[in-house]
Parts: sequence; structure tokens; C-alpha cells
Amino acid sequence: MKKCLAATMAFLLTTTAAYSADVYQPQPEAFQDAPEVTVQESTGWYLRGDVGYSFNKLRGAKFFQGGSSTSETDFRSTDIDDSFTFGGGVGYQINNYLRSDVTFDYLTKSDFEGSTSGSCGVAADCISKDRASMRAYSLLANVYVDLGTYAYFTPYVGAGIGATYVKWDKLRNTSCATGNPALCDDSVEHGGKGSWRATGALMAGATIDVTCNVKADVGYRFRYVDGGDMFGYASNGGPGRDKGFYSHEARLGARYVFGGCATPVAYEPEPAPLVYK
Repeated sequence: MKKCLAATMAFLLTTTAAYSADVYQPQPEAFQDAPEVTVQESTGWYLRGDVGYSFNKLRGAKFFQGGSSTSETDFRSTDIDDSFTFGGGVGYQINNYLRSDVTFDYLTKSDFEGSTSGSCGVAADCISKDRASMRAYSLLANVYVDLGTYAYFTPYVGAGIGATYVKWDKLRNTSCATGNPALCDDSVEHGGKGSWRATGALMAGATIDVTCNVKADVGYRFRYVDGGDMFGYASNGGPGRDKGFYSHEARLGARYVFGGCATPVAYEPEPAPLVYK
């Protein structure tokens, strides 16, 4: 009987050990941390182009009176028309929040009309009509601060400094008696002047992501141009100078960013280690 019990116990122990070996499963490996997610810095060169409409405001004009007076006198009135702007430039995106560029802009022809008062060849009290036109070319170094991206929109503010070459065409002056507008002097033409002037600008707007390389730009720019020579001496009158002008510009542009479509490297998890039984 004892031998029978011993044999039965040995059989059960052998069977249990074999079953345990068959059902053994390797312990699961510890959970691997997900790859670290980093925000890629946006840097690189870009080209830009802009068109706009400029609301111009002349700050005034002065001229030297002829005859016995050598004093400089203000124009009675000055007015300058609005105009279009066209520009382009090259820039660099320093990081996600800061960029800088150099731009060249052309301000199209803007007509000027003004008037002066004083004596003329037909009367002691005359009022003149003065007509001319102006064009301008600006070269500016600019810096912008991007205020964060929201969906496809990135608002920004900026500032620029540089110089503007202002070219005045000839000024045509016609003086008539104050009490008799039909009694007028012969018209006099003064040669136009051109000069470089100090210029400052302030900008605000928003960038819109069109593709990874192309960005639209909708913005506003305020530009201040310093005063300078306007016209020369002729027929005992002049020369004259303007006091500078302001421009409020509504602008639409685009930027092409080099390397803006870089593809991130895909994450490949390490293979699981082999388990040998």
C-alpha cells in the first residue's frame, strides 16, 4: 500500500512540473516611455513681395519770397494725393518669435497742389496756384515680433528704419490778383529737386499659412519721411522745401520661406527582446 501511494505521488509531481513548464509565459516588459516631443524651431531665409495703397499727408511746405523780402514763408495750403506702393525684400526668420528683413518700396506718382500769397507782376495782393508731383523710393531695415500662432494665423508687430529718396517733378506756379482771378501773371516753372531723407516705420498685421513654404501677409504700415528740398529758384522766387510727409498704408503681401517643408524623422520603437524557454 505504501509503495502504491509513493508511486502515485511521484506521478502527480512529475505531471505538475511538466504542465507548469508548458504554460509559462514571460513577464511583460516594463512600459517604455513615449518619445519626447519637441517643438521645432522655425528658422531660415525668405523672400517677400508687397502691394499696397498709401494715404499720404504732407506736413507742409516753405519757400523763399522774391523781391525785397528774403524770408522763408509757409505755403497757405498744401495737399498731396494718395498713391500705390510696390515692394520686395529678403529676410531671415531668427526663431519662432523674431524675424528681420530688408525691403525696397516704390511709392507711385502723387500729385501736389498748393497756394501762396503775396505780390506779383499784376497786383500787390495775389494768390498763386502751385502744382507738382512726387515719387519716392524707400530702403528700410525692419524687425518683427510674431505673437504666437493660432491655427493658421500669426499676428505680429514691427518697426523699421532707413532712408527714402523723394523726387519732385517741376513745380508750375501761376499768380493771379486776389480781387480779379482773371488777371494773372505768366506761369513760372521751378525745377524739381530730389534728396534722401531719414525714414521710420511702424507695422502691425497677421501672417496666414497658405502652404508650408508660402505665407500671406495682411498688414498696416505707418511711415514717416523727413523734409527736404522741393523746388529751385526761378523768376525771383524760391527755392522751396517740404516739411516731410506721413503715409498710412494698407498692405497685402506674400513670403516664400526656404526649407519650410522639412519632414520630421519618424519614431521607430526598439524591437522586443527574444525570450528563450
